[in-house]
Amino acid sequence: MSIPVPLERLRAALEERGGNAYVLTVSDDGRPHLVHVCVRWDGDVLAADVGKHSAANAVARPAVSLLYPIRADGDYSLIVDGSAVVTSREDGHRLLITPTKAVLHRPAPATDPASPCGADCIPILRR
Repeated sequence: MSIPVPLERLRAALEERGGNAYVLTVSDDGRPHLVHVCVRWDGDVLAADVGKHSAANAVARPAVSLLYPIRADGDYSLIVDGSAVVTSREDGHRLLITPTKAVLHRPAPATDPASPCGADCIPILRR
């Protein structure tokens, strides 16, 4: 089941979790590259300062994901997919991520067997 949620819901979910997340990019050889970042809103996009490997990966393959892990047992992870644009700065690189999809997810049996989620997940944004 896909439940569209306005951007304001994603803002609230991110504010609830604070700014720390993991950004996932894909390297030239197809392996995932994961780094811990501080994420904040910059208008309607999410901004995260990253190193040269994450920046190069995002330039070549702009589809990225952010993972906000669980905070306690029974909690949901928040996974945000988006499209990144890389900007260069004097002190490094910044990803500007336009969110395209977000879900709250945890490994548990689906409460609705007809749901397309194979676990206990709740879609919160789809553009």
